[in-house]
Amino acid sequence: MLLVGHADPVPAAVRITQAGRITQEERSRAMRERLLDATIECLISHGWSGTSTTLVSQRAGVSRGAQLHHFPTKNALVLASVVHLSERRAAELEQAAANLPRGKRRTRALLEMFAEHYTGDVFTAALELWVAARTDPELLGPVAELEAQIGRGAHRIAIKALGIDDLSNGSRELVQATLDLIRGLGLANQLTDDGARRKKVLDAWAATLDAQLGRVEEKK
Repeated sequence: MLLVGHADPVPAAVRITQAGRITQEERSRAMRERLLDATIECLISHGWSGTSTTLVSQRAGVSRGAQLHHFPTKNALVLASVVHLSERRAAELEQAAANLPRGKRRTRALLEMFAEHYTGDVFTAALELWVAARTDPELLGPVAELEAQIGRGAHRIAIKALGIDDLSNGSRELVQATLDLIRGLGLANQLTDDGARRKKVLDAWAATLDAQLGRVEEKK
């Protein structure tokens, strides 16, 4: 999963005025985004303890003074990155869900989609924020709130993809158990390449999930 690069000082997404000039507001927005992307990349490459505002500004290609203007402290930078990261994670899941196949392979493909998300770089960065937030009251609230938001979004995506209409018969808990299972597999993958075992677990769980949802359908 590749993150946004920084070779071009102004991202292509920045709008150009009719006079052909980039406004100061657009430059400021572009600089903030570069800093936020660089923060995520540093969390992935260096972890929480190895990420500093100096390293982020260097990676973003932004002067130290400009970085301090936008984010005067590490926590200010990280809190903004939490929102940025959450938006990115949600967008990735929505896009992947839109490309799921139809038919019998859909359940297994859905599990694989979530597995790729929970073993990808963006989730690795999120884990670094989890660890930091555990002992930092200033980070704990925002990180926990946005993580819950991502969890609710993932739950909605799974319910829609599986075609579940009735959540009163245990289906809600079944979907939550599925997400918890895959997130746990993602955690295990942080230390070792767990791909072979993960495939077997997901194959078995897809069959279990289909069978359980089939029994739910029969009771309607």
